[in-house]
Amino acid sequence: MMTEEPTFLELAIDIAFLLLLAAIALAFLRLVRGPSLPDRVVALDLITILAVAYCALFAISSGHSAFLDVAIALALVAFLATVALARFAERRMQQAAMDTDGSENEP
Repeated sequence: MMTEEPTFLELAIDIAFLLLLAAIALAFLRLVRGPSLPDRVVALDLITILAVAYCALFAISSGHSAFLDVAIALALVAFLATVALARFAERRMQQAAMDTDGSENEP
């Protein structure tokens, strides 16, 4: 019985899948551990970028271009979510700065 050896592209795709999964796990660790809100926002953005890369890699390995549409949609949603979270973090930091500096509210 003859067994075919994997091609270089198949081997590279398998290695890339493993590296992407390791990167997602490390980014999730940063998301959980923090220590601050901006760290968590960046970690969440990194996870979505890695998920887009995973979809694109899966599209290459399977030969179905529909996964590229999924990757594009995920990238657009991730961009909007990152902008919204960044605005939230900025307003939160401004509010904290006003609370520490704004002693005029005290009688």
